[in-house]
Order: sequence, then C-alpha cells, then structure tokens
Amino acid sequence: MQSGSPSAADIAGRFQQLKQQFRDRWQAVDAFDDAAADIVVLPSLSLDQRELQKIEGAYHYEERLLFSLIRLRNPRTRLVYVTSQPLHPSVIDYYLQLLPGIPFSHARDRLLMLSTYDSSLKSLSQKVLERPRLLHQIRCAVNHDRAYMVCYNSTTAERELAVKLGIPLYAVDPDLLRWGTKAGSRQIFAEAEVPHPPGSEEVWSVPDLVAATVELWERCPDLQRMVVKLNEGFSGEGNALLDLRPIRDFAPGVASHRDRWNAVETRLTHLSFEAKGETWENFSSRIPELGAITEAFIEGKVKRSPSVQGRITPTGEVEILSTHDQILGGPNGQIYLGCRFPADESYRLRLQALGLKVGKKLAEKGAIERFGVDFVAVHQPHDTSQPEWDLQAIEINLRKGGTTHPFMTLKFLTTGRYDLSSGLFYSQQGRAKYYIATDNLQKEGYRGLLPNDLMDIIALHHLHFDTSTETGAVFHLMGCLSEFGKLGMTCIGNSLQQAEGIYRRLVNALDEEARLDDEPNASGLGNLPIGWSNRP
Repeated sequence: MQSGSPSAADIAGRFQQLKQQFRDRWQAVDAFDDAAADIVVLPSLSLDQRELQKIEGAYHYEERLLFSLIRLRNPRTRLVYVTSQPLHPSVIDYYLQLLPGIPFSHARDRLLMLSTYDSSLKSLSQKVLERPRLLHQIRCAVNHDRAYMVCYNSTTAERELAVKLGIPLYAVDPDLLRWGTKAGSRQIFAEAEVPHPPGSEEVWSVPDLVAATVELWERCPDLQRMVVKLNEGFSGEGNALLDLRPIRDFAPGVASHRDRWNAVETRLTHLSFEAKGETWENFSSRIPELGAITEAFIEGKVKRSPSVQGRITPTGEVEILSTHDQILGGPNGQIYLGCRFPADESYRLRLQALGLKVGKKLAEKGAIERFGVDFVAVHQPHDTSQPEWDLQAIEINLRKGGTTHPFMTLKFLTTGRYDLSSGLFYSQQGRAKYYIATDNLQKEGYRGLLPNDLMDIIALHHLHFDTSTETGAVFHLMGCLSEFGKLGMTCIGNSLQQAEGIYRRLVNALDEEARLDDEPNASGLGNLPIGWSNRP
C-alpha cells in the first residue's frame, strides 16, 4: 500500500480479505460463540446525525452494547470497549458483578475501556479514525489471530476502521446496506414472498413523492391513510402519516388525476410527524438526501407490532434468535418505546417462519450478522378461512436494534437457550423466562439522579436481579438519567405478568425516590398500561 491514506478501492479489497479470513476461522472453530477471542466493541450509532438528534441522549445509547460483556464468561476472552465519553465506573461494575460464574476482578482485568473524550455529533467510528494514537492503542491490545470487531451498525466508517485495525468486522458489508432501507426491505419481502403492504419504490424529490402517492392511491382507492417514510429513518422517527380522509372528494373515480395530484401535493404539507418538533420544511429537505417511500397504512381495530430477530453466520447459515411484541408510541403509534418477550403464542411460530425466509434471502445477497424484521399484526376473528392474525412485514433492520440488548441481557444472566419449537427461552434450570424492556422510561423529575443514586434506589427497594430466582430488573442507559431523566431497563420474570409487575414496582420506587407526582408530559411506558388492554 502506498504512503498516505489508502484509497476506497484499497480499503474495500482489504476488507474482503479480512471477511474471508473470518469465514475460514468460523468454519474451523466449533461453537464459535463460545471460543476464546479478543473482541473490539464499537457501539457507534453511525446513522444520519440530523435524524439521530431526534432521540434525546442518543450518544448514551453506546451503553446498550454492554451486554457484550457476556463474552467475558470465557476466562480466555478479552474485550476492548470504546465510547465517546468515559462511562461511569459504577456502570461497568454493575454489569461485571452480574456476570455469572466469574470473579469480578478476573473479568475486570480482561476488559479495556477506552474513550475518545469527544461528545460532538460525529459518529464514534469517525472519532476513532481521527485519533491515530487511539487506533494504535486498540491495535496493540488485541491478538490479531483471534480478534474481530462488533458494532451497532456498519457503514463505510466501520469498514475503514476494521481495515486500519487489521481485524475482521462481524457485521453486514456496507455495500449491502440497501437491504436494510425502507425501499430495500420492500424488495426483499417481494423476492422472499413475505406479505407486505402496498407501497412505492424509493423517490428522491417532493414531486416524485407526490407522483408515487397519487399512483398508490389510484392503485388502492380504498386507502384511508398512508405512511411516508424517510428511506434511512430509524425507530419510527423518520415516519409521517398522510391522512387521505380530508381529501376524499379527490379520490380515484371521483375527481380527475390532475385535481388529485394538486390535493395530495397540498395535503403533504400537513403530514402528522412522529418525531417531536418535526416540520414539513425540514422533512422535505431530507428527501433528496435520504430518499423516501410511501406505503399503505394498515388499518385495524386490534393491531400489534411484533418482530422477529435472526442472525446470519459468516458461512451463510440463518438462525432465528427471538420474537417480540413491540411497544410503540408517538402521535400515530410508530415510535419504538420497548418490547415484550416472547411474541404472542398465536403468531410467534409464523414470525419465525417468515423471518427465516427473509434471512435466507438476505444470506443470498451476502449479508451476515444480526437482522430484524418488523411486522404489523391485525386481528381478524371473523374470517375462519384465514389465520387469527394477519401479518404484514414493514421493515428490515440490518443492525442491532432495540430488541437486541434485552434478549442478550437475558442470555447474559441465565446462560439459557432459545427453543425454536415453542418460541420460548429456557434458563439452565429449565424455567421459561419472559421480560418487558424499554429504552424510554423518561420523566422530568428523574433529572439529576446520578448513577450512584440509582444504585442506592435499587438496593433500598430490592430491585436488583436475583440470581437464585432469575427474576428482577437490569438497567441500561444509566448515563442518560441525570441529564435527560431517561432510563432503560429489562424486567425479567417467570411469566409476562410477573415481568410487568416488576416493571410497575420499579417505576413506583423511582417516582417515590424522585418525589414525583403524576406527570401529564412524562413519556415512555411509565404512565401507560403495559398489559394487552386490547387483547380479544
């Protein structure tokens, strides 16, 4: 390689070599997940930074990959964990003390925490690339013959970082990221013959969005609403709802194509946005940068939002890892707030089957590592010729998502297994385990609580995870608490009812300690009923 910065072609070529080395190593080692390794954890949210700003405390989400500490159960494994800002020592101690079967000091000696000391809006990967001495420190900390890097999501920055470190990246090749966009997801669903709503291909301008919306309406004249999605939005923050009911006078068969075009063009300026503070001026300016699609909004009296998670190994094998029922909020119920595990038994095995079809199609494209598929489930009790729930796929995530860390936390704590035949997770003692999890317990009165304050509250109210019963709460996003009054948690029980009871106890304890009254402007799951109030 010539002096100076390597070219994009040089980086891409070296990246492919590392990928092949990783594939060969995977084939050579039985039970790769349990093999000794040096793992560089880079929890960079390498997403569009303007979109990322819609999430309060977004850079604290780097804490969500702390479940990776589960790998320290192997006494010959070492971890390098990199963050933008140093994590509070009590946060690290909290996780290490949960580690089953390994002395705290032994695990701590095999964990190297590094930081860029940079809270700017750049992605963490970019921050590391701009610090040659930090790069050198990471490079020297690992044995390259057994090292690899994991991340939250992969882009060209993670690819360049892997090449400069000289270790493989266990994540999807950035050249394949299209299959995780809104438009790419729809293409995969079509190829895999997985049911999905009518919609458009991606567009890159407002006039093209108008044309796509009109075409979809004319193709499906009974539509009442549509969803307009930024092609690279995430967590539902890039979604907006287009209500067609106020312009029914311009519906197909009623008005001319030109009048319908004009009505849709005007109506788009009155979209109902999921993200707080979003405007048409800003949203429309993102379309030439990120692309957009329009899609039929799935109507239904009783609806849920299940998802399935899987993994594609470097050798192309597809594994189904879990199913969840997602808890959504926001003005139109499209923003991810949390999840329940497992998904309802009436459709969880169908989710697994559909997820497998999507995973196999992604594997054909060359994708590896985590993927998730989000669905909308509509109850149809009166149609005996069809399943009780109609499932429609709406999105693929080619990255770790909001359901990844709760499930890995469960594995972290119980060292159990997922059973494909039932869709349940069993601990080593043979107990089926359930949980409810959120990234979004947020109240104004929680602001100012420090990580140590949280530890005091956990101890005082006996809210810690009990290893004897394998039930209780595990916290994450503790760095968000003081500044944003925001906290994440996974509440694990031997039934969903027990998990929800633990969650409610925890919220009550936090409210009591923070001296909170009911807050009409609180967000997250705290003031919402978390049982299935609409269960038929």
